[in-house]
Amino acid sequence: MIPPLYHSAIGHLLGPMIVGARNVLLTEVITPQVIFDAMSTEKLSVVFLLVPWTMDILGALDRGELQLKNYDLSRWRLMHMGAQPIPPVLIQKWKDYFPEMQYDTCYGLTEGSGPGVVALGIGNERKIGAIGKPSWTWDLRIVDEQEEDVRQGGVGEIIVKGNGVMKEYYKNAELTAQTIRNGWLHTGDLGRMDEEGFVYIVDRKKDLVISGGENIYPVEIEAVLLKHPKVRDAAVFGSPDDRLGEVVTAVIEPKEGDPLTKEEASSFCEGNLPRYKRPRHIFFDQVPRSPSGKIEKTKLREKYRKEK
Repeated sequence: MIPPLYHSAIGHLLGPMIVGARNVLLTEVITPQVIFDAMSTEKLSVVFLLVPWTMDILGALDRGELQLKNYDLSRWRLMHMGAQPIPPVLIQKWKDYFPEMQYDTCYGLTEGSGPGVVALGIGNERKIGAIGKPSWTWDLRIVDEQEEDVRQGGVGEIIVKGNGVMKEYYKNAELTAQTIRNGWLHTGDLGRMDEEGFVYIVDRKKDLVISGGENIYPVEIEAVLLKHPKVRDAAVFGSPDDRLGEVVTAVIEPKEGDPLTKEEASSFCEGNLPRYKRPRHIFFDQVPRSPSGKIEKTKLREKYRKEK
C-alpha cells in the first residue's frame, strides 16, 4: 500500500482484506529501494505503482543503483498501475526488466466510487496503452458535445453509468446537475474506443489545446517526449497566443545527471511530431505531481504564463 489510502482504499485495500490477503502499508519516504525491500522481505505478490515511482525504479535499474540479484522477488507476479494516463513506453521498458510479470491497469474517479470503473484485465497486455473495458456493473459511452455517440475510433467525452455513481457534490446542486445528466456521469476525460471495445484515454477535456483550429492532445505529446533517453518526466499544456489562440508549451524534467538542451529537445520533436503539435515553448523544470500521481498543470500554467 503506497498511494494515499483515500486514493486507493476501495480497490486496493478492501479487496485483499475480503479474501484474507496480507496488506503492507509503507510509511517511509518512498524510494525504489524501500519498495523492493518490502516486496522481498514480505514476500509480496502485487504492487500498485504510480507513474513517478515506476520512473524512479526504472531509472535506478538503468543506473545500477538497484540490483535485482539483491532481492527475492519470486512471489511478485503483478504490477498494477492507474490514476493517470500510462505512457506505453513505460510499460514496455518495465517488461524489458520483468518479462514474466503480469501488468494491469484500471480507470476510475472519485465521483464513480474510485478505481475499477474500467479495467484492462490480466491477459490483455497486447492492448498496452488502453485502460480496458467497462467493469461488471458499469456502462460506458463516448459522446460528442451534443451527447451523441461518436463513431468508432472517434474522440469524445467518456460518460459512465453504474451503481457506483455518487449521489451529489456536497451542497453544490449546480455542479451536480452539470456532471450527472440523465443518469450518466460525465467524467471530463476524452477517450476513444477501438473495434474490440477497449477504451483509450486521450486527455482531460479541460487540457485540450486548440491551436489554429486544430485539436491537440497533450498526453500524446508527453508520450513522445518520454521516449527521449534523457527525459525523466514531461508535462504539456496550452499557452495563450495572439495569432493561433493557443500554442503548445512543454515542461521537461531531464534525468538526473543527464543534461538535455532545448536544441536536442526541439530536434527530437521535429523528428517525431507534425509541425502543429511541436512545442513552441520548452522549459526545463521538475514536473509537479499530486499525491495520486497526476500532473499539476494548473501550477505550471501559472508559473510559465509570462515566461515565454
